[in-house]
Amino acid sequence: MNIGLYFGSFNPIHIGHLIIANHMVENSDLDQIWLVVTPHNPHKKKDSLLDNHHRLAMVDIALDNYPKLKSSKIEFDLPQPSYTVTTLAHIKEKHSDHTFSLIMGEDNLKSFHKWKNYEAILENHHIYVYPRISKGVTETQFENHPKIHKVNAPIVEISSTFIRKSIKNKFNIRPLLPHNVWNYLDEMNFYKK
Repeated sequence: MNIGLYFGSFNPIHIGHLIIANHMVENSDLDQIWLVVTPHNPHKKKDSLLDNHHRLAMVDIALDNYPKLKSSKIEFDLPQPSYTVTTLAHIKEKHSDHTFSLIMGEDNLKSFHKWKNYEAILENHHIYVYPRISKGVTETQFENHPKIHKVNAPIVEISSTFIRKSIKNKFNIRPLLPHNVWNYLDEMNFYKK
């Protein structure tokens, strides 16, 4: 199976994540997409994250009606902070019967040359890129690379940061979250302080 790995803190997962993941799996040669919940992104402050199991639970309930989308907690048992190259090596070893590709936004492709061992990632994996409104330019080495596939997907500009701030400020952002995720957040009183 050809599996796309969509990494994120999903703090919380929102409809933008679902729109992108579902569009990618339905409009590419990927058979499934695994949403990999990251315990700690080396580029983000750890103190703003909900506990791992809460973020994973929200991803699980959000994916209830999406049979081609799965959650993954593979990084929970890896050394922190998580680096994509390490996770890819681990997941490839654990699931040697599958092929793994990366899914990333165009904004991440623009900084991909700064990732740890990005050459090894590109040598061993395909990358599917969805459009984002972002500043900067893509390195010319990635422009027509045979392993980088730009997918014509809807541009979704919803961020988890915006959702967290809106909840804290008591704004109604229910349309931006799957119904069951909103219920979970509301019951647990997350992001309200």
